[in-house]
Formats: sequence, structure tokens, C-alpha cells
Amino acid sequence: MNVAVEIKQDNSQEIEHLDVLVIGAGISGIDAAYHLKKECPGKSFALLENQESFGGTWITHKYPGIRSDSDLYTFGYSWKPWSGPPIATAPEILKYLDESIDENDLRDAIRFNHEVKTASWSDKEKRWMLSIHRKDTDETFFISCNFLWMCQGYYRHSEGYTPDFPGAEHFKGRIAHPQTWPEDLDYKNKKVVVIGSGATAATLIPAMAEDCAHITMLQRSPTYFFAAPNRNELVDTLRELDVPEDWIHDIARRKVLSDQQTITRRSFEEPEKLKKELIDVAQQYLGNAIDVDPHFTPTYRPWRQRLARVPDGDLFQSIKSGKASVVTDQIETFTENGIKLKSGAELEADIILTATGFNMCVLGDIQFVINGKPLNFADCWAHRGILYSGIPNMAWVFGYLRTSWTMRSDLVSGFVCRLLNHMKEKGLEMVTPELREEDKDMPELPFVDPENFNAGYLNRSMDIMPKQGDRQPWIFSQNYYAEKDEIPAADLEDGTLNYK
Repeated sequence: MNVAVEIKQDNSQEIEHLDVLVIGAGISGIDAAYHLKKECPGKSFALLENQESFGGTWITHKYPGIRSDSDLYTFGYSWKPWSGPPIATAPEILKYLDESIDENDLRDAIRFNHEVKTASWSDKEKRWMLSIHRKDTDETFFISCNFLWMCQGYYRHSEGYTPDFPGAEHFKGRIAHPQTWPEDLDYKNKKVVVIGSGATAATLIPAMAEDCAHITMLQRSPTYFFAAPNRNELVDTLRELDVPEDWIHDIARRKVLSDQQTITRRSFEEPEKLKKELIDVAQQYLGNAIDVDPHFTPTYRPWRQRLARVPDGDLFQSIKSGKASVVTDQIETFTENGIKLKSGAELEADIILTATGFNMCVLGDIQFVINGKPLNFADCWAHRGILYSGIPNMAWVFGYLRTSWTMRSDLVSGFVCRLLNHMKEKGLEMVTPELREEDKDMPELPFVDPENFNAGYLNRSMDIMPKQGDRQPWIFSQNYYAEKDEIPAADLEDGTLNYK
């Protein structure tokens, strides 16, 4: 992000120009396209997608059992009813997105295999110039736009995060990260160790348990799991009453959000009581198969890390059946035949899966240049966590970490479209967030407050993220229940947006 980039342009090449370029055709990009078409009619736009198809995470991840860890009533769109189970598989989500694209005539706007290499802004031209590598034809060309809408997500699809495990080179079996799942990985009748205890591990283990000789979840520390049947009783009742699907979707969405708000509030106000309830549910599923202390008793307050969903308690059922087990310990070293633990115990393994998280990327790992100078994103102040100081005509979608990602994507879409329409009405071409005089004494706070949410992937990456302040509009609260009212009502003429 901080490397100077020389952008050489072939003046003989005719450069396509669009009003808006959306980067990414995952769940955020499709949402942006829907809102642009509906709320900004007449604006020309395209979605540039690095991969060969739409869907982002849901086509990148190929590991067994891949599914959502957010309910689809809120992870799905407000404008497209969801009629399947609350927790859905990747194929079910891709089918939903496919329908969303066709029902809203968005397919022609998506350009696949378009990898954005550089993005250069010029105040003089009041436009972005993007260098594009088309991966399927190996062409390089330029596209310009007035406004850039970054919807590529927040982690690097090409590689997951794997710590440097001592002795890994000595292990005779296979080591793989779920994010780059090997197509030829045969785990039938093999002893498998999954390092990690987050949503990925909780998905892999029940999906693989029937075919493995045995599968073990090796965790340094426990995670909270929310186990419940993969159904929504309210939705089932409403369907029995022949309530229209769009009404059901809206009612279910409101109920889920209300329940999530209650859990979030309780995680701050009565964390020990909530902790006990979550652990008690795990105990009910596990029976006497394993002690919940220490294996399912985290030391941190609930919701300081993501609360992993376990539909139908399938992870616990795999453990109870004896096909899976849990070990809470630290790794001393990999060995030829498995892993030696700090306790002195050894885990034999044919395959080791490192479900150890992901690497964040900012702005799609694209090299940004503003008026000839390389951008250091960490120097920027987040304007409602949507726009960024010193960067003209650009929005970046960063969703919620507790509430479903899409809930914030939708709020950002409404804000950006309102901003674009405001600029059109005023005859303006350029908008750049800037600190007001009264904002210049603000403390520099991390983009996501670690006391609020302290997942490892965030802690490892705060040095490359923008900063927030202690007053609006420089606060990124990660609080849907506040932002659902604040963002739609945000004053576009409060002195923090410099227009030209």
C-alpha cells in the first residue's frame, strides 16, 4: 500500500469511462449494484470481479461442509426474501445470489476475471484511473470512473493465516489450510487434526467425522458456540398461516435482529449469566462425552470474538458419538507422525488442517495513488466507516462483526447512493472527507475497538487499518442498532465533506 506506483498509460488506447465502478461481485457488490440501479437511475456502472464467477467467499471456500455462520434472514438481502433454513450451505447461498442477479437484471454489469492492479486519483481530472489485468485473456488495460465503490471484502482470498509451527517441515503427512482446500485431499479412514476452534473448525469436523478414522479439534483456548436447531419456529408458524414470503422474511429479520441485540446487550451487562447459558446448552448436547471445563469454557467475555453458530449442535453430536474429540493444549512441535503438545502428550495424524484464521487485506490489496502520491491507508480517518479522509470519491464496505455483514452493506449502499444523488443535484464532481478544526484534537483510536471485539485477525492487522476518533462522523461503532438510524439521517453538509 505504501509503494510508489508508476502508471504508464497507452494514449492510443481508448479508455472506457463509467460513473461508478464497484470492485467485487460478492454479497456486498451485488447489493451495491441493486441500489445503484434502483436509486441512481442513469448512472453507468460495472462490477469488476477478480474471480471467474460471483459469490466471493462462497466460491473461494471449497472445504467440506462450507456454510454460513450468520442466519440468512439477516445475511440475505432486505430486498430478496430467504426461504431456506437459517444457516445455509455455500451452494444454497450461491443459488440465492444467482437468483438475486437475474431477478434484478444485473448479470450484464458484472465483468469476471478482472483483477484491479492499481487505482490512481487525479484532482485535475476529478476521476479514478484503474489498471486492469484480465486474467482469462492476459490483457492489461485501463478503465476510468468518477466514483469507486470497494466491495471486495476484508480478507485475502488467495491465502489463509497459518502461524509458523515449529517442526512443520518434519511432518510426513499433509498440511492444508481450509481456505485453500486441496481438491485431491483424501481423508477417508485417515486420522485428522484440525488446529483451531472457530467457525471453520466447527464446520469441518462434523462434515468430515463420518469418513475419517478419527478427527480431533486441537485448540489453544476454547470458543463460545451457539447451538440450536437449524430452523426458525416463528417462520414455520407464519408459513402455516400462508403469510406472504416477503412479509415472513421481514418479520423474521426483525425478530433475529431483536434477539441479537438482546444477546449483545447481555454480553456487556450480564456476561457471566450469558456465559453459563451458552455452556449449559453445549453440555446438553454433549452429555457426559467430555468435560465442558476446560474444553468449552472460554476465559473471555461472550462476543469479544465471533459467536460461532452450530446448527443442530452437529459439532457436539460428532464429539458425543466418539467420531471426534477435543484437546485443549498448546503445540510444542510438529513431529513426523503428528503433533507433540506442551503437556507432553502426542497427537497422531495423517492430515493436519490449520483452521487458524485469515489474513486481512485493505482496499483489495490494490495499490492506490492519490495525486501522484502512494496512499497509506493507516493515515486516514474513517468517516462513519464508509468514506476516508484524504481519499476523494471512494467508499469501502466494511460490515458488522457481530450482526450479519449484509446489514451494514445495505446501510452503506443507501448512504453512497444518497451521496451520489446529492452531488448530482448540486452539480458537484468530487467529495473528500476532511477533519474540521474542532476535530483535529481527537485521539487516534483503532478502527475496531479491541475492548469491543478482539479477534486475532483484527489484532494482527490494526497497523494497516484507518483510525477513528471520539466524535461523529469519525466514529465506527460496529453497532447496527445505532447506525440503522444514524447513517440514513447523516448530514451531508456538516462541514466534514469537502465538495468541488
